[in-house]
Amino acid sequence: MKKVLIAALVALVSISCGDTKKEATEVTKEVVVEKPAVAKEVEKSENTGKEVTLLLSSNDQMQYDKTILKVKEGARVVLTFKHTGTMPKKVMGHNFVLLKQGTDIPSFAQLAMQAADKEYIPESDAIIVHTKIIGGGESVTITFDAPAKGTYDYICSFPGHYSIMKGKFIVE
Repeated sequence: MKKVLIAALVALVSISCGDTKKEATEVTKEVVVEKPAVAKEVEKSENTGKEVTLLLSSNDQMQYDKTILKVKEGARVVLTFKHTGTMPKKVMGHNFVLLKQGTDIPSFAQLAMQAADKEYIPESDAIIVHTKIIGGGESVTITFDAPAKGTYDYICSFPGHYSIMKGKFIVE
């Protein structure tokens, strides 16, 4: 009787542990999708004076999937910005705002917060190019000419996001 009870208990524990491992594996896969490996953080263009396609994604955890985008000077940039989350734009909206060199980002973000009626894009000469605000499952594509050689900041101008959602746009 004890052997049967022990065997049943061992079988129950084994089955329970098996399901837990499966769930942990599934969660790990989801995290990998949301946060790509460091090697994928850099997207680089090899074209000069040609059209370059870049893909930048964001999620419900206020993260861009890339923190560095590189292009060659003179490139025509086609940037597709995608929100891979599920939250609506009024709650967790994101955009891509490329700023001129030397822009005081906290001051710009303060201006952006006051521009809710313009999707948090203030009247400012600091903006090189921007997308509209998008919500979960949405995407938008913009086309622009790469600025002069240098390093530029890009941010999300939705209130409170700029300090986390930021990256470097490098023109070589």
